[in-house]
Amino acid sequence: MERKPQHDVLQSDSRPREKRKKKEESRRDLTDHLEAYLARRDGVDKLLKISRYAAKLALASSLTAGRPDLHRRLKSFDSSVGVSRKAFRLGKFVQDLNALKRTRLDSGKGVLGLIAYGGEGAYYFVEQFVWLAKAGLIDGRRAAGFQKVSAWAELVGYIGSVALKVLDLRTILDEAARLETTVKALRADGRAVENEAGELQKLQAKAMLKQLSIVQDIADALMAIGDLQDGKGFLSSPIVIASAGLLSALISTHKNWTSC
Repeated sequence: MERKPQHDVLQSDSRPREKRKKKEESRRDLTDHLEAYLARRDGVDKLLKISRYAAKLALASSLTAGRPDLHRRLKSFDSSVGVSRKAFRLGKFVQDLNALKRTRLDSGKGVLGLIAYGGEGAYYFVEQFVWLAKAGLIDGRRAAGFQKVSAWAELVGYIGSVALKVLDLRTILDEAARLETTVKALRADGRAVENEAGELQKLQAKAMLKQLSIVQDIADALMAIGDLQDGKGFLSSPIVIASAGLLSALISTHKNWTSC
């Protein structure tokens, strides 16, 4: 009977161990990634946002029809998570203050930065008072006024943010178009294009993320307009607000996940 060479036996024995090791590393990588994601303020905030707007969508649909107990529990959950998100964003306006300090006003892009960061910073600052009113520390009758101010500031911030990102997207697409022309020329000459093709893929992925970010800002801006309409317009419809909020949360979660 023919025997396997010793080195073949060792190799065949080591393969299952290598596969198990790779699986374990993959599992560790996933949990490490999840830990890094949850360590971010925005990571937890967006998970809360997904859960809140999923609940809102359920409330706006026929899911709770004839089920008053489920409707009451989802309504309570929505309210609780909303207050929790406001508390979790305490002091977040400071990042916009720092962004404003780095913004140069000697160009149109700088002015748009002032609008974007100024609006968002004002929104996060006023939202702290909304949280204090809802938490009962200050007169709850002031909450409606604070919410109106924060909604206007949020809308102004998103207008500036969308304009800025559109300019950035144009720059990325122009650079990608130039690089694509270079890649085609190199291929026509029979030359290697690995480096250029890799850079082109990175630019295309960056453009996709920028486009998703614009969609997210538009969805959030629509929700701000809905808040300003006080339930009197199409954009203040519960199902429109819930859908826009869920879309925004999913895009933001994807961006945060891929960046950590």
